[in-house]
Amino acid sequence: MHTKPKRLRQPRMEISGSRVQSLAKQAQHSFTQGRYNDAERLYKRALALAEKTFAPSALELATLLNGLAVVYKYQARFAEARRLYRRALAILEKALGPDHPEVASLYHNLGGVEHARGRFARGEPFARRSVAIREKALGPDHPDVATDVAALAALLDGQGQYAEAEALYQRALTVFERVFGPEHYEIAVNLNNLAAIYQARGQTTDAEHLYRRSLAIKEKLLGPAHPDVALTVNNLAVLCKSQQRYGEAEILYQRSLALLEKALGPKHPNVAACRKNYAALRRKLTSLRAREEKSSFDVLT
Repeated sequence: MHTKPKRLRQPRMEISGSRVQSLAKQAQHSFTQGRYNDAERLYKRALALAEKTFAPSALELATLLNGLAVVYKYQARFAEARRLYRRALAILEKALGPDHPEVASLYHNLGGVEHARGRFARGEPFARRSVAIREKALGPDHPDVATDVAALAALLDGQGQYAEAEALYQRALTVFERVFGPEHYEIAVNLNNLAAIYQARGQTTDAEHLYRRSLAIKEKLLGPAHPDVALTVNNLAVLCKSQQRYGEAEILYQRSLALLEKALGPKHPNVAACRKNYAALRRKLTSLRAREEKSSFDVLT
């Protein structure tokens, strides 16, 4: 399961900030393509220029801080991401007030950092604060509220609170499908996460259906080589292994690991987790093949 960070709406910039705006757009494009190192470099250039161009309390800075923090989160640089999110949050709360919807985006993202670190209970208050702010401002059926609801569900899911998490995922999916149609990225994320709940409950047929639907949407929207695609591929491999479909699982693990290593580098936690999963499968396959070879010998009497 995973959560999707929230982008801040780009503030209107003066002509003197046009270069900052251009760099920010390039950075976001690189991020969308899964080229996180390029995105980091461009966001840093934009932020350095913005700090020379704008006042320390400018909304432009908050947008760039949030963007760079999102990149850091995907690079598993969680402490740095958290620091930038909090700096952006301080700017927004002072400029817009504590109950503005854009403030909710920073709480959403702070919860996402804790989710990525596996500290689900610690992230839950941030997610609940995000839902409360945005629901009050936009109403319960707004797609931005649904995104916050889905992020809260992921944190509850991580704590084993499956009933509430499932209800929240279904609530979010209803909104997304009504607003965006059947093939939106938010839908793919929620299908992946809902599948994980079904898998934990032993509902493997339902889980596989949702994983494959999520994967098809991601591949169509992001391309087959995007690192986000690899997350669902890994999850599908875990499911296949649990059903003793070892050959299929091996192919899926190989694909996921190759994608993640290329995008994130060998030391990223997601790469390590996928490599660990694949290694466990290889040990299982080696053991099975050894037993098959032993049983194939003819016994002479």
